[in-house]
Amino acid sequence: MRMAELSRESGVPVATIKYYQREGLLPPGELTSPNQARYGPAHVRRLKLVRALLEIGGLTVAAVAEVLAAIDDPGISTHKVLGLAQHGLPMPTREVTAEDRAWAMGRIEDIARQRGWQVHPELPVVESLVGVLCALRQVGHEWVLEALDRYAEAAASLAEADVTALGRLDATEAVVEGSVVGTVLGDALFAALRRMAHAEVSRRKFSA
Repeated sequence: MRMAELSRESGVPVATIKYYQREGLLPPGELTSPNQARYGPAHVRRLKLVRALLEIGGLTVAAVAEVLAAIDDPGISTHKVLGLAQHGLPMPTREVTAEDRAWAMGRIEDIARQRGWQVHPELPVVESLVGVLCALRQVGHEWVLEALDRYAEAAASLAEADVTALGRLDATEAVVEGSVVGTVLGDALFAALRRMAHAEVSRRKFSA
């Protein structure tokens, strides 16, 4: 297919495709003349992945390039590729004191130890969780922290379902795209469902 057809198939404008090529995010097509190139299904898949990483995942161009390089390296496992993609997702953080950080890390390590999870303090997701726990403590809503074990159980159940579904996909690119889209939109999905559940439980408990 030509560039115009590639644009139609992928839903990515021609100008954007050319930008991705300049940034090294999309490999060149097969030259058929000095000014013409032919593209195939692999280019369509790559474009969809790049768009998901940039537009839905919010990764930087540099982070996307790192993920794509890992995908193209046969020596890197799918687990590590997913890690790169997940670590590139923006996470909210907040400044905390050393004392508060030590307390929060203690809670995180305790929850992780009960479930056999590995904790890597340098990762953005851990830094974000530290900030959330400290904020809950500072505003005096200890009742949420008392339910931390149940939050972890729910997260473990959802993660098992997510990764099992991703394992049914047939290509690393599809797995990475599904992981990023599923995480970002899945977070929004879970938040909406949780609020619906709140409304129903509140009706049962308090409406009388």
